[in-house]
Amino acid sequence: MRNPFEGPKLFSPSFVDALRAYAPDLLEARAAGGTMPEVPHGTTVAAIRYADGVAMGGDRRATEGMNIAQRDIEKVFPADDFSAVAIAGAAGPAIEMVRLFQTELEHYEKIEGSPLSLEGKANKLGQMVRGNLPLAMQGLVVLPLFCGYDTRRQAGRIFRYDVTGGRWEDADYHATGSGGKDARGSLKKRWRSDMDGAAAVDVLVEALYDAADEDAATGGPDLIRGIFPVVATVTADGYRRIPDDELRKAAERLVAARAQGEG
Repeated sequence: MRNPFEGPKLFSPSFVDALRAYAPDLLEARAAGGTMPEVPHGTTVAAIRYADGVAMGGDRRATEGMNIAQRDIEKVFPADDFSAVAIAGAAGPAIEMVRLFQTELEHYEKIEGSPLSLEGKANKLGQMVRGNLPLAMQGLVVLPLFCGYDTRRQAGRIFRYDVTGGRWEDADYHATGSGGKDARGSLKKRWRSDMDGAAAVDVLVEALYDAADEDAATGGPDLIRGIFPVVATVTADGYRRIPDDELRKAAERLVAARAQGEG
């Protein structure tokens, strides 16, 4: 049996390049033939800048055709200590992409001795989205949303992608997924340049609520089951996931205000 580590050593800062050298079979993305079966899809995710950094949120519903496949899927993840990534699209490939992305950033830091810049992280994720294009052409589309705190600029930044891996930076806010258009309308209405973290969380909860109100594939806050959006902030202090009890209070305030005709 051949030793996979025989021959010239490759100390690449890219974990994917190392896999390509030693275990290329683990990276093969085969396009499926025939009819594509129904697979769970994640939907609306959003991000917004505020005074101290950036906040990101996603609803919890995954759909499979016209059915609810899961009510409490997670779509927002820490990429590393100072960045976060959210997924929309085919849930299986999306979660696999996030895990590989997390490993890529950790591997780079171990090899180089310092973390990749935020711009570099955004570029790396774009390459991974581009690598998924063969599967996307078969219907397994993955569209992440990436944000982080740029320690060089000392500000939060938001990056969005298209299916080919094209990357664009959004100055203030963005939302993607089936309810993205409705969420963006809500963010546009509520965003303020001087918002603090608490206000940014409230705005994200409201944007996801508005998306769920119009889009059947987006799940709103479920006060009975205790299921709320996943919301996280990234600042100079790092990544922080907002606890469910804080999100419950935000959701209850929003529902009470809507019941009184506000908003």
